[in-house]
Amino acid sequence: TTVRVIHNGMMYALRKVRVSILFVVVLLAVGVIAEAQQPKKVLRIGYLSPTNPATDTRFEGIRLALRELGYIEGQNIAIEYRYAEGKRGRESELAAELVRLKVDLILVAGGGDWVQAAKNATKTIPIVITGTGGDPVAAGLVESLARPGGNITGVTNLSTELGGKRLELLKEVVPKVARVAVIYNPTNPA
Repeated sequence: TTVRVIHNGMMYALRKVRVSILFVVVLLAVGVIAEAQQPKKVLRIGYLSPTNPATDTRFEGIRLALRELGYIEGQNIAIEYRYAEGKRGRESELAAELVRLKVDLILVAGGGDWVQAAKNATKTIPIVITGTGGDPVAAGLVESLARPGGNITGVTNLSTELGGKRLELLKEVVPKVARVAVIYNPTNPA
């Protein structure tokens, strides 16, 4: 029971940290773009997702964080939503559509194929990944996690690869922890 409570607490804290980091990355990207633009220009964010609007709840948190900083959809930012609605193979078409619309930033809510489609569509528009999929370094999307290079940044959901770092963070949060148990399902490595 103690291990489960620690695990649940740690997972909750990691989710909070991951969401907070994503918000900061998006807000910094929007802020950098805002400084470089004319004062009255409405910033345009392209949102690229394999899901459909009825089931996609990811962007709501980002929209609320933007609102808290004074960025209000329809007033000083415009969001171009592109959903594949579960249809496979539409990522390149939808990413190219956002590039043609000349958005200031592309936020990708899909896995590696979706990030790759955005990367193939533009070398100049900033691309923010939202923490889905596997290792962006192994997939060739970025140079490293610390310094992604190019026009891609964001958050990733590396699981087993970050186990050691998570243990370090747990030790910082709970310095007196002496033993930690890990429950692992070999049929589902994630």
